[in-house]
Amino acid sequence: MMTSLCLSSSIVLLHHYLIIIIFSLLQSSQLLSAIADCNCFCSIITFGDSSADNGNSLYYLHYQNAVGYLPNGETFFGHPTGRFSDGRIISDFLAEWMGLPFLPAYLRGPDGHYFEKGVNFAFGGATALNTTFFTDHGLPLPVRNISLYDQIGWFKDMLHDHCSSHSDCEHMLNRTLFIVGPIGGNDMHLPLLQGTTVQEIKTIIDPAIIQSVISAIKTLIELGARTIVVPNLHPEGCMPGLLSKFQSSGQEYYDKRTGCIKWLNELTEFYNQWLQVELQQIQHPFHNITIFFADFYGLMYEILESPQSYGFGSQPLLACCGGNGPYNIESGLDCGDKGSKTFGDPSSFVYWDSHHLTEAANKIFATRLFNALCGLPSSTSSWDEYFIRIF
Repeated sequence: MMTSLCLSSSIVLLHHYLIIIIFSLLQSSQLLSAIADCNCFCSIITFGDSSADNGNSLYYLHYQNAVGYLPNGETFFGHPTGRFSDGRIISDFLAEWMGLPFLPAYLRGPDGHYFEKGVNFAFGGATALNTTFFTDHGLPLPVRNISLYDQIGWFKDMLHDHCSSHSDCEHMLNRTLFIVGPIGGNDMHLPLLQGTTVQEIKTIIDPAIIQSVISAIKTLIELGARTIVVPNLHPEGCMPGLLSKFQSSGQEYYDKRTGCIKWLNELTEFYNQWLQVELQQIQHPFHNITIFFADFYGLMYEILESPQSYGFGSQPLLACCGGNGPYNIESGLDCGDKGSKTFGDPSSFVYWDSHHLTEAANKIFATRLFNALCGLPSSTSSWDEYFIRIF
């Protein structure tokens, strides 16, 4: 099953409502079979923002960042690692279940460039767009602007150092799982926080983000990538940090099912739908490429609508780590800053801090993605029911 997946030429939509396997309920024989199937991936290479960063921003800032202090990393590692979480992130789980080591952060130095088993290029605060885009359009600049373009540049540099010719690395790249994203959220919500209008986001920023992401994917394909996962954006209107910034006393302002901010989520949906459409067009010039569009937005909504069925508490919009304020968010105080604190067992929280997930939540997303990549059916459904094949 997995061999044919690696060689197929299709775009697969990972819809949350179609993928219902829970990893912890798998029989051990199914798990061992899945891991064997996933051996067609010899490496994982990731790009993205802080949700996927495992240390790059910490190394870049010479450890002068809140993410470099406890309680970050306390659950699994017992110390900060540069992950914006209490423990493991999605790529950690995937690597572990595929029999690979945890990915080294690229900026860790030369030992972070051993890409035969994988490398993480994701960077906390990263945007899909370059600094020049924001300055050219008179838009507020992000605080740290290591863009997706920069990350693709790092990947090219690494290839140049390791591969004397395309054929040197072609076989390995053919068997590498590439993950591009989530990315683009910082491009939208950072300008919004500084006064950019929703209309400006939709008409100026969103088209440019889409172009940047699609360009990055095409570049990776031209360099040898054959299997690429592209997650969409999480619902921005559900993140504790944005909920605390854009509060309102009006009941119509919030989604009655989840308590999330409706207009922020509608903006995210607008982008996600556009991204999905554009990904469908990428296939035509290329052959033997598989692209997975992962519906992280939909899965998060499912969790927030029924948090207790996933093992979380009854108030899933609260941050586990933060300060004294709405949604446990205190303005100007990041998790790891002096004065920040935790509000309970991280495993009962969806959100670790203002924008990022706990290890427990990351594991759910990793489980769904792993199941899909490895072709695991549920006890009641067949392979075809899990995916909508466009080509």
